[in-house]
Amino acid sequence: MNKSELIDAIAADADITKVSAKKALESFVSNVTKALKTKDGKVSLVGFGTFSVAHRAARQGINPATKQPIKIAAKNVAKFKAGSDLANAVMGAKKK
Repeated sequence: MNKSELIDAIAADADITKVSAKKALESFVSNVTKALKTKDGKVSLVGFGTFSVAHRAARQGINPATKQPIKIAAKNVAKFKAGSDLANAVMGAKKK
């Protein structure tokens, strides 16, 4: 599912226009992004999951093309941990 398909599904489920659904989705993404930029950087949605920020330390890597060692800089990355309801729903989903 891509963004436009998600907007269509939200509009249909909530019985709202696609314009309103797009605004709601963009607001959600914007607010999660803002929250992750804060010091505590965490958004928890009970049953769905938790968005958080993790710090990755600087490390040594290898360039696969040249096999030469390279330095990989430290950085913060966004993480998502699925909640129990989502994990159980996915685990119970049958492969097609």
